[in-house]
Amino acid sequence: MIASIIYNLFIRLYRLSVGIAATTGNQKAKKWVEGRHHWASQLREQHLERGAVVWVHAASLGEFEQGRPVLEAIRAEYPGHKILLTFFSPSGYEVRRNYPGADYICYLPLDTRANARQFVEIVRPKLVIFIKYEFWLHFLTELHTRKIPVLLISGIFRKDQVFFKRYGGMFRRLLAGFTHLFLQNQASLELLQQLGLKNISVSGDTRFDRVAALLRDGNTLPLIEKFGATSRLLVAGSTWPEDEQLLAGWWHRQQHPGLKLVIAPHEIHETHIQAILQHFPNAVRYSTLKENWQEASVLIIDNIGMLTTLYKYATIAYVGGGLGKGGIHNILEPAVYGMPVIIGPVYEKYFEAVELVAAGGALVVKDQEQLGHTLQHLLTDEAACKKTAAISKSYVMANQGATPKIMDYIQEKRFLSNV
Repeated sequence: MIASIIYNLFIRLYRLSVGIAATTGNQKAKKWVEGRHHWASQLREQHLERGAVVWVHAASLGEFEQGRPVLEAIRAEYPGHKILLTFFSPSGYEVRRNYPGADYICYLPLDTRANARQFVEIVRPKLVIFIKYEFWLHFLTELHTRKIPVLLISGIFRKDQVFFKRYGGMFRRLLAGFTHLFLQNQASLELLQQLGLKNISVSGDTRFDRVAALLRDGNTLPLIEKFGATSRLLVAGSTWPEDEQLLAGWWHRQQHPGLKLVIAPHEIHETHIQAILQHFPNAVRYSTLKENWQEASVLIIDNIGMLTTLYKYATIAYVGGGLGKGGIHNILEPAVYGMPVIIGPVYEKYFEAVELVAAGGALVVKDQEQLGHTLQHLLTDEAACKKTAAISKSYVMANQGATPKIMDYIQEKRFLSNV
């Protein structure tokens, strides 16, 4: 009871803080608030009750891409069902609001008891899929009460999470309410077994299936092809200010003949873009590349949605986030194309990074000296570069297969029908 009161208070304080941020010029917060206005009436207008609905929820863009192979497999296997896709964050919704694989896409309403009851009553899903680490108290309670099957896919657990704390009883009960939890690795399985859970199995990470599909997509970026036609490219993806400062310090220390740098920052608001331009005064923005590609040696990507294709043109990838507290972003997206991947030292929470570093496909740097030494080695020793690249690609290809396991379970339990 006390835990529930604290949770509800936290939810309301979170809503208040986002609302304040929205009124003080924070565009992301503004979209978060505005995207939830009139959610119930807009949802009713879709008349989802006229068909069998599969509800898929992702926190943000990364989780959507992670769960996308399962969503698309359900669409192909059960075409008679409608798919509702919800996001918590604007960074997911704004990019994928027109994704053609779902029948309706919206924000997840704030997790209150009333919202959860109303949302589930309107949607009446036949199956619900949460991706990676979504544990909303009232939504999960409402679904469990109505005996609607709920799956967690690509779940990952660590011993420092609330489930394993003395005060985490309420959240442990939520885990027991899932119909099944599909886990990324054995370590997560063993942690949940200590809680006495039986509704668990290791399926692997659906991100491997997603990035492997990138090799078959055939997407191209003609301007990037032109930009890198006569040069090798170092693509720095999902960078934060710490990453950009590190890259700038290395870039300006010496000349880099035959090499160009592409920076795709995690945040593309104008303030951040201008900060990057302070580090790289001669850089060209992607939005103006058509007119300026001849002179440019540093390119700043000032849009969202092209990074997964951008990596295919790289000789070496630098994946951001590993110099701050948050940790690295997705290293599998560049690895699948077969290239060395450079990351910062904050990666221990990401098992794929731990494994790829151990295998030799990802290389860790913590300062300009290490970055310079690593890049010099990879750019001058062709054999070493190819060996590291081959390890990266082999690691991704060897770890596919989570999606078929999840689909087999859905079929076995007959949650959905082909009729």
